[in-house]
Amino acid sequence: MTLTVATKEQLPIIQDLAYKIWPHTYGATHTQEELDYMLSKFYAVPSLEQQLATGHTFILAESAGEFQGFVAYELHAEGTRKTKIHKLYVLPQTQGKGLGRQLVDYVKAQALLANDQAIYLNVNKHNTAQVFYSKYGFSIIQDILIDIGEGFVMDDYVMEVFLV
Repeated sequence: MTLTVATKEQLPIIQDLAYKIWPHTYGATHTQEELDYMLSKFYAVPSLEQQLATGHTFILAESAGEFQGFVAYELHAEGTRKTKIHKLYVLPQTQGKGLGRQLVDYVKAQALLANDQAIYLNVNKHNTAQVFYSKYGFSIIQDILIDIGEGFVMDDYVMEVFLV
């Protein structure tokens, strides 16, 4: 597996991966209308460009010439000594094969190089990825409800793991 920093020109690859992964990840817990809204809001190329411009780093995972997943993170998030994972998704057929761990390990290495003390993220309360994060050492530190417009909310846990 090769991990590379995504360029602005590769943002459509991230968009394409999200459109392939989200129905599998959220199809049982979110309506199609909600999925369509969230994908168009968070994964439109202009939105991804804005995220890139405001300090998010996107890492693409590629194997045998095919992109398998991605992670987006931000060092010193919100002016803290913590790194935030904003997005972490892998194709359904690659889940359980260590790619998610590889992506988190990459972020952890970058966070340590930047002298951050912890990594945190938001995870939907109904997303089974909570189990993955717990195995990695993340703990739930907060229950959060985020209004994202059009009558939709993100009902998440904030999970965190300390690095030092």
